[in-house]
Amino acid sequence: MDIEALRRDTPGTANRIHLNNAGAALLSRRTLDAMTGHLELEAAIGGYEAAGQERDRVDATYANIARLVGGRPDEVALFDNSTRAWNAAFYSMTFKPGDRILTGRAEYGSNVLAYLQVARRTGAEVVVVPNDASGQLDTAALANLIDDRTKLVGVSHVPTSGGLVNPAAEIGRITRAAGVPFLLDATQSVGQFPVDVAEIGCDMLTATGRKFLRGPRGTGFLWVRPEALDHLEPYVNEIAASTWDGDRGFTWHDGARRFETWEVSYASVLGLSAAVEQALEIGMDPIGQRAIELGTALRDRLDAVPGVTTYDLGREKCAIVTAKVDAMPAEDVAAALAARGINVTTTDPTQTQFDAEDRGVHPLVRLSPHYYNTEAEIDRAVEAFAELAGAR
Repeated sequence: MDIEALRRDTPGTANRIHLNNAGAALLSRRTLDAMTGHLELEAAIGGYEAAGQERDRVDATYANIARLVGGRPDEVALFDNSTRAWNAAFYSMTFKPGDRILTGRAEYGSNVLAYLQVARRTGAEVVVVPNDASGQLDTAALANLIDDRTKLVGVSHVPTSGGLVNPAAEIGRITRAAGVPFLLDATQSVGQFPVDVAEIGCDMLTATGRKFLRGPRGTGFLWVRPEALDHLEPYVNEIAASTWDGDRGFTWHDGARRFETWEVSYASVLGLSAAVEQALEIGMDPIGQRAIELGTALRDRLDAVPGVTTYDLGREKCAIVTAKVDAMPAEDVAAALAARGINVTTTDPTQTQFDAEDRGVHPLVRLSPHYYNTEAEIDRAVEAFAELAGAR
């Protein structure tokens, strides 16, 4: 991996130390050119005409995403963000009184709200699986909680609030054995390290473009195992999703595209495709190795700074690092880092309600390096934390 060449292809690295890839990563010039080029084409010949001319490149997006996650192009649907993709999967399921939805204590806040809404609406029950001693989802407890009332297991692979990596493949093994659908929110994992749907064994997976994939904002996707389609009824129907059969009604389109809507930002789709292509060319194995190595180095070095504490859980940890400076609000730390040209963000208790309830440590400063960051940038971030901790 030629880090300097990758950084030359990433304009934003000249301006800031960007350690907010779990929020929105820096676009590469390649992705930016794909988007602006299509916008120029739309301006020159018209939006519909540009879409028609670039149809093969648009269609290639499905193939690129399928390669990325180990699926097939017909198993992929495109959305304008990961939450809409997740909603398309979840709200297509049917629940009744007494049904159970199992989730983890690190589940993303919007997902939790959706579970609670459906439970209120249908009489289903939301069951939160406890963590094990390391802080990851307790798979033994999950196996014991699954029964014939369980209609879904929904889990966030990597939470928004820390470096935990939940044991997705073991969860998949348990759900497959029980015949229970498994919806994996991979928003923070796809693009950060290899994610393979066959290895994991999930039935549905959702992800975003803007985070570790380095794609544009306003992009996301859903992958659906073909066998799961028999149990899903898309909650929105329109001309992109089905074909009118006259008096007979309609027929859903084949595959996952039945979840899509007709109108789409083709510039964003092509930007996403370019970002995925670049990730595939570099290789998800080396990307994951470098990202996690940088995260581990950052976490270990912050832990060694007096007055600084890190808070990441789990047996396996990724490139997301959460930390706190003693007696200094996380928002003040983030602002002080921004003044030094270092991009970070803070965790929000409303986005991981159960984890916030359990630990009482949020908000925390969240740092998330990626493969194009350098060791020197890690050094500078640690030095800045040491300065702030010393000043306190």
